[in-house]
Amino acid sequence: MAIVYKTEFPGVPEPRRGKVRDIFEMEKYILIVATDRISAFDVIMNEPIPEKGKILSQISASWFDRTKHIIRNHFLTSNIADYPEQFRKFGEQLKGRSMLVKKCKPLPIECIVRGYVAGSGWKEYKTGKSICGIPLPEGLLEFSRLPEPIFTPSTKAEVGHDENISPERAGELIGMELAAQIADVSISLYKFGAEYLEKNNIILADTKFEFGTDEDGGLYLIDEALTPDSSRFWLKEEYAPGKPQINFDKQVLRDYLESIDWNKQPPPPKLPQEIIVKTLEKYREAYKRIVGYDYSGLE
Repeated sequence: MAIVYKTEFPGVPEPRRGKVRDIFEMEKYILIVATDRISAFDVIMNEPIPEKGKILSQISASWFDRTKHIIRNHFLTSNIADYPEQFRKFGEQLKGRSMLVKKCKPLPIECIVRGYVAGSGWKEYKTGKSICGIPLPEGLLEFSRLPEPIFTPSTKAEVGHDENISPERAGELIGMELAAQIADVSISLYKFGAEYLEKNNIILADTKFEFGTDEDGGLYLIDEALTPDSSRFWLKEEYAPGKPQINFDKQVLRDYLESIDWNKQPPPPKLPQEIIVKTLEKYREAYKRIVGYDYSGLE
């Protein structure tokens, strides 16, 4: 089982390394490599989750293909033979976990859609009966379904934690017209994904999208789409508000980190092998339910 925690491409300029992805920028294209790194509470863990990058990359590619009718996306190809020449000789590292995409300028906000009250949304709701300044009904329990999905953007933090902001603040950052457009598109993508997943007995509790613009100002869906890294997936048949959910994302990792004495700041704690294995099992199950067949290594 080939693990890629960090890409090593001698002779190629160093990439920009995100929490999970290594980003190689060219004049017109970007090569995105999904590594096996995992983060929680915006901190990158020291231990990888084997094969995780391949699972994420393939899930994103499947969603990019399915959602083209809603919005254009930046995906071009995952065929290594079609990559720029300097990358083709690194096929072993790139296989199954990379994609060549159209170069876009990322918008400076993350576009979160919530259909249920969970995570930081639940913490905010308990204090003010609202999320990101959006008033919500009284009496909601943790994990309750919202009357309608809501758009709850956040800032992008290079270091430290992202910060939830109101839709109005998003408009101040990127312009009211563009903010309204990405809110509409984000909710359309969420509804499409939620309907598809429900047929496979998964509830899409919430998810995060990122958007960018091309040289002509055209809007594109970028980064990843509806993966276990960017979404909360729950088992539909066991769902009930007010009690813990059976999930298909990295909640098992978050729960472990919440249970120990850690201040959610670097350095991260050492992860037990049991948590690594359980997290990988969740990602494999998500892959099966989303893509439609068992994950088999994608070699």
